[in-house]
Amino acid sequence: MNFVELLAPARDLQSAVAAVDYGADAVYIGGAKFGARHAAGNSAEQIARVAEYAHRYGVRVHATLNTLIYDDELETAERQARELIAAGVDALIVQDMALRRMDLPVELHASTQVCNMTPEQARFLGECGFARVILERALSLDEIRAICAATNAEVECFVHGAICVGYSGRCFLSRSMSERSGNRGACSQPCRLTYDLTDGSGRTYLAGKHLLSVRDLNLSAHVGELLDAGVRSLKIEGRLKDINYIRNTVAYYRRAVDDALAVRPHLRRASAGESVADFTPDTVKSFTRGESEYFFAGKRAGVASFDTPKAVGEYAGRVTRVERTRFRLDRAHTLAAGDGICFLTPRGLVGTNVNAADGDCVTPNRMEGIAPGCEVYRNYDHRFNQLLERSRTRRVIPAAVVVTESAEGVTFRYTDCEGVAAVAERRVALEPANNAEANAAALRTQAMKSGDTIFAVRSAEVQGAEWFVPASLASQLRREGLAALLQARLARGVEHRILPEGAAEYPSETLSAEENVTNRLAEAFYRDHGVRQIERGLDLAATTAGRRVMRSAYCIRREIGECLKERPRLKGDLWLERGANRYRLEFDCVRCEMSLVDCTRKETAKPKPKP
Repeated sequence: MNFVELLAPARDLQSAVAAVDYGADAVYIGGAKFGARHAAGNSAEQIARVAEYAHRYGVRVHATLNTLIYDDELETAERQARELIAAGVDALIVQDMALRRMDLPVELHASTQVCNMTPEQARFLGECGFARVILERALSLDEIRAICAATNAEVECFVHGAICVGYSGRCFLSRSMSERSGNRGACSQPCRLTYDLTDGSGRTYLAGKHLLSVRDLNLSAHVGELLDAGVRSLKIEGRLKDINYIRNTVAYYRRAVDDALAVRPHLRRASAGESVADFTPDTVKSFTRGESEYFFAGKRAGVASFDTPKAVGEYAGRVTRVERTRFRLDRAHTLAAGDGICFLTPRGLVGTNVNAADGDCVTPNRMEGIAPGCEVYRNYDHRFNQLLERSRTRRVIPAAVVVTESAEGVTFRYTDCEGVAAVAERRVALEPANNAEANAAALRTQAMKSGDTIFAVRSAEVQGAEWFVPASLASQLRREGLAALLQARLARGVEHRILPEGAAEYPSETLSAEENVTNRLAEAFYRDHGVRQIERGLDLAATTAGRRVMRSAYCIRREIGECLKERPRLKGDLWLERGANRYRLEFDCVRCEMSLVDCTRKETAKPKPKP
């Protein structure tokens, strides 16, 4: 595939329209159930409206059915899948292999929840008929390059947004604390909570810190490298984010992708249209826990945010002086009335609003916690968000028109930037024009009007201007021609790769409980592909006690400078503790991974979460 896709999140119809308008080549959106974000569900009717709008521009719509399915839900899941297909989606993003067994007439993408981390796994999925594999976020560029070289499936990777600290689809931390399971779309985000790092016997090394909370991803500086590695879909995280986040991040990455494509003539954009934002996009001004490249250049420290899991925003300066109702910063700044600011105190992150700003002086709404030496961040830029709210960016399809006249009638032929054409004509007797030049100018002006259509007619040619066309007739033909051009675009459809399930051998003969086979169809899928031993999926278990509930490329020892490969001061076992919850840390230095084992004493076993 020589097409490059910028893939944007959509919480609902409104955010999907915004994603399309600001430059996305595809959007991903959740159906009513079985999506990894319960709070971002949509009816089939709403998704049909998304597809109708997106397809005007050749923008694809991917629906998320990326949670585990239980046996008693298989019929419901298949019914929803078929409803989404009927609504016009172009692909289903799936975690559960049961959906591969349902003979669905749609392109299938293997979700990041499948934990796609190795060339062998990606090759297997491609040979099994998955048109695309979506990679785990913890991979390095070298690992991504190796996967792209190994599979015939398209490769999609995240480039922006929140990171799951545990390997996607293999994390049971939320399930260990409650009935809410991340694999069922209801993660309680326990990785964003505070923990104590202890020796398990009463000694505490770090207390009340967000030890599992990692910063958000930003790979905008590496778009070209990812394309050169073979990635063809660049994904923005954020189906729970607001519409201003969508406008800002999509516009920002549209520029980054276009810049990369400009010097790679063998690649082309996957959809059509021009979106020129009426503001300067800046990702630091939208929700971010601090930007990171995570392990793109290899595993390293400095990717966590121990002090807060909240959006901190952009650095404004350090407090040099505190007065009764205001404070001074050590640098020039652009803080203004209405901005939100925050700063760290012994009690954690504290925020307030700016009432006034003058020179290096800032007058906040509250002074509590502000002291000399305090670092101040702007986490809400009032003026920037006003620009986003007022933005009226439109996406347009460039087109040209040729008007041909004769004594017997007139034809308007419109052709868009992709070569799609449509004709509107009238067979009618025309009178000679009194002024051919003026007639041609009037026809060009009339034919280039586009009104509220999706087209921007950039050029017009008039042939046979010696025949007079009344303005009312020209107006009618223009409207008919542009309407016909839109219908011609929609009639093309979107190319799909609906592939049969091949006979590939799975890379292993065994599947552990962490690989979460939770229904008979998924079990049959793996057995037919050579797996002999399949352990019951951990999400079906009554308790996670004694089980590994997270495996991660992130390592607390590495993060705090206590790597076992580098003569650490901290010896022996380490534990994470929060209230009654206790997790023993295990370190696999060969794989450079950390795991959490649930050692919480359970009074009673938790029942399997209800559907």
